[in-house]
Amino acid sequence: MVGAMTQTRRALIIGGHGKVALLATRKLVDAGVAVTSLFRNPAQQSDIVALGATPVLADVTTLSTQQWAEILSGQDVVIWSAGNGGRSGPAATYAVDRDAAISSIDAAVSLGAEAPRYIMVSFLASTSLRVDPDNSFYPYAEAKKAADLHLAASDLDYLILAPGALTEEPASGVEVVPDSPEASVGRTSSRELVAQVITEFVNRPQWPENRRLPIVDGSGRVADL
Repeated sequence: MVGAMTQTRRALIIGGHGKVALLATRKLVDAGVAVTSLFRNPAQQSDIVALGATPVLADVTTLSTQQWAEILSGQDVVIWSAGNGGRSGPAATYAVDRDAAISSIDAAVSLGAEAPRYIMVSFLASTSLRVDPDNSFYPYAEAKKAADLHLAASDLDYLILAPGALTEEPASGVEVVPDSPEASVGRTSSRELVAQVITEFVNRPQWPENRRLPIVDGSGRVADL
C-alpha cells in the first residue's frame, strides 16, 4: 500500500463540502494528514481552502473511471462522503450515490498495488434494510446498497462506516451495534462522531476484520474501536 511508504498520510475526501466531510477535513488536517477535497460548487472553494485542504473542483457524475484513477492516484486513503440523498430526484440519487461511487471504486481497483484504502460513509443496515419502492427513501437506499456491495466485492482494503440517523449534536462517544434494521431504530450518530471515526482510521495502520462498522452515539472511546 502507498500509505506504508510515506510519512505524511494523504487522504482524498469526495463530497468535500458536506457536513461530515468539513468536520473530517478539519480533524484530519489537525492530525497532520495532507487532505485533498473534491467538491462540485466553485463557491465552496474558499471554505475548503480555509480548512487547509487542497481543492479539486469536479462533478462526480461526469468523471470517467480513468479520470477517477488520475484523481485517486497517489492517495493513501479515499473517503466517499458525497451524496445526493434524494434531494434532486431518483435519477440524480442513482447517478451520485450508486454510479459515481461504483466508478470511483473501479478506479481505485485499477490502480492495483498502488490502490488507496477506501472508506465509504454509508448508513446502518444499508445492505439489509428493505424499503418500499413507493417510499421516497427507496432510490437512496438502493443506491447505497449497490455501492456498498460493490465495494465489499472488490479486493480493496476498505471500511464501510454505517452510522445511524445523523445529527448536529457534539460527539459524546461511540457504541458499535448490530448491523441490522432492528438495531437502527431510534439510533442516532453525531456527524462529529463520524468525522472522528474517519480521522481515527485514516491514520490507523490496521483496520478491523469486520469491514462494516455500525456506529451510533454512545459512551465508548473512538480510539478503542
